[in-house]
Amino acid sequence: MDLLNPRALRWKIAALAAAACCAVAAVVGFLVHDATRERGLRVGTERTLTRLVAAEREYDRTGRAPADIDVRSGDELPEPLARDLAGFAEKETGPPDTGGYATWYDADPPNWFWMWGAVAVADDRFLVVRHDMSTEVRSLQLLDRSIVKSVLAALLFVVPLAALATEPINRRLRHGARTARRIADGDLDARIGPAGRARDEVTEMAAAVDDMAAALQRKLENERRFTADVAHELRTPLMGLVTAAGLLPEDDEAAGLVRDRLRALNALVEDLLEISRLDAGAERARLDPVPLGELVADVVRRTGTDTRVGAADTEVVETDPRRVERIVVNLVTNAHRHGAAPVDVTVTGARITVRDHGPGFPPDLLERGPQRFRTGAGERGRGHGLGLTVAQGQSEVLGARLAFANAPDGGAVATLDLAPPSQPA
Repeated sequence: MDLLNPRALRWKIAALAAAACCAVAAVVGFLVHDATRERGLRVGTERTLTRLVAAEREYDRTGRAPADIDVRSGDELPEPLARDLAGFAEKETGPPDTGGYATWYDADPPNWFWMWGAVAVADDRFLVVRHDMSTEVRSLQLLDRSIVKSVLAALLFVVPLAALATEPINRRLRHGARTARRIADGDLDARIGPAGRARDEVTEMAAAVDDMAAALQRKLENERRFTADVAHELRTPLMGLVTAAGLLPEDDEAAGLVRDRLRALNALVEDLLEISRLDAGAERARLDPVPLGELVADVVRRTGTDTRVGAADTEVVETDPRRVERIVVNLVTNAHRHGAAPVDVTVTGARITVRDHGPGFPPDLLERGPQRFRTGAGERGRGHGLGLTVAQGQSEVLGARLAFANAPDGGAVATLDLAPPSQPA
């Protein structure tokens, strides 16, 4: 199902929306985290300095420090505080905003967060304050968790919403894909059509596909009409040539060559007419019960070729005998013309197999099927290449399956399966 396909467009768009949300949340979260951390440090510094100022005043008035304030010597000070105070002493003044008060943030996660403050009150005597920053740190951690939870909650809302929002586009794309497949399968009247008031890239693509299908249909119709017209126009002079050739002496070698080429030309014209009818969809099968083994044996015998026929478990099949005869004749003729002897025809149930022992079908024919006016490979001989095309078209009229393959030990194998799809042959 498209709904569960992770490569579907809906989930790619949803993933893009989720990535955008995460990126925005990361930037906003970083800015908020940094601003909150700076504010916490500023508040901690201010409280530390406030306590130091009060302690210094009391020490100057009474000579004693408050109970919660340490009095230490220079050797007992933490190294960062001692370094800052030493710098103040060298300059004989502190920074304008601290007045000689030194502060230091001592952080050792996960449980040690202190803001230190110190000020000199006598020679080698310093008032030292420690302010617990755990509350600010815990608040910052709670803020981070809240941001993460908010992002996850937003994703739970944004991802399904993005997937649902893309459903109209997905539906139009699927409709376009189905229509394109119908066109590829031969339904040249299929069109995607307009999609309401939408005027986007999908609409442009649908219009382009419809224009392409219309142009293709016109081109094929013109080619079909041209083929049919040419074949019909050739019939009249061809019949005249055949009649004239019949007046030539029977024992004349040149006359025999002319009659042979006229037969080939007549077969080509008949093939062209048949293909034009198949292309126009005018052919309809007339089904009758036919003993398939007997029919195939009789058809092969009438081809006048040296072909071996074998039958096993043959069936009486509902089919059009004239079309089956046309297919078998074309397959056998193709095997003798482009393959090599021996040629074997085997009837098994409702399946007919024609095999030769030549070079086999070329890869292009196996991949794309028969194509008009192409024999596929030089080693398979020369000809106008319509026989297999006619056989393929007639099998489609019958609703049968015509498959082409190469035998493992060499040779081409054509299989006509007349059994309905629900019944194995």
